[in-house]
Amino acid sequence: MRTAIISDIHSNLEALEATLQDIATHNVGGVLCLGDVVGYNTNPIECIQLLRKHNVLCVAGNHDRAVARQITTVDFGYTAARAVDWTRRHLDADALVYLSALPTDLTIPNTLIAVHGALHPTTGRESVRLDTDERRRLSLSALSAHPSGARLCAFGHTHQLGIYELRGDVVRELTGDRVFLRQDGWYLVNPGTIGQPRTSDLRATYIIFDSALGELTTHRVVYDTTAPFMKSRKAGLVPIWAAFPQPVLDAMMRLPTPVRRSLRRGLEVFKPGTSR
Repeated sequence: MRTAIISDIHSNLEALEATLQDIATHNVGGVLCLGDVVGYNTNPIECIQLLRKHNVLCVAGNHDRAVARQITTVDFGYTAARAVDWTRRHLDADALVYLSALPTDLTIPNTLIAVHGALHPTTGRESVRLDTDERRRLSLSALSAHPSGARLCAFGHTHQLGIYELRGDVVRELTGDRVFLRQDGWYLVNPGTIGQPRTSDLRATYIIFDSALGELTTHRVVYDTTAPFMKSRKAGLVPIWAAFPQPVLDAMMRLPTPVRRSLRRGLEVFKPGTSR
């Protein structure tokens, strides 16, 4: 079976439409979304409707659960929390029911497990970032012990494309747009982000998993990035750091994650004319 894996749409309708159109040119049996359907951008209802129209399987991301009031935004940055509040006020009852019903994980027996953040926590897994070797090893250990028999766990949340392999006691990152899985390996797979890029490459990314061939292929999709940005700016959802020149943003992305988060939160909190 060939499955397209997407993640972190974040209410970016233009990106989602372009991605689903691209997926339609490939021979896939279904589409799996790893959560964060909403947040940051201004088309949450339209994105939910599009996922339902295409029968996309979906797990809950931390933004989805926050909008549905299943978790708080106490650990969210200023921009993220503001977007959650904006999204709540612009969703209808049907969309809220949809988000509330999303599970925190999905399992296709003997094939894959889908989560938003991480596999290893028993609670709060939608908010844990697999952005360190230690955390990835914990989720790989949980995968190897999982009763489903799956050897692949698909995750999102970091907005960073990545494929990680555990063989023996060694964890390594695999590179390249075409990766073959080994029978004695365990894998963590992040397709990157559809609608909220955090690198200089603004294209949407997704991965197709061919379970019969044991193959992962990475795909990148160009879309009109100006349209969602302008809509978000008009709605007051664009963070202050988005106005920095691209070389500055690239330099920020190379900073350690805790430093980068603190810097962004500081810029947002002290934005002129706003308060936390």
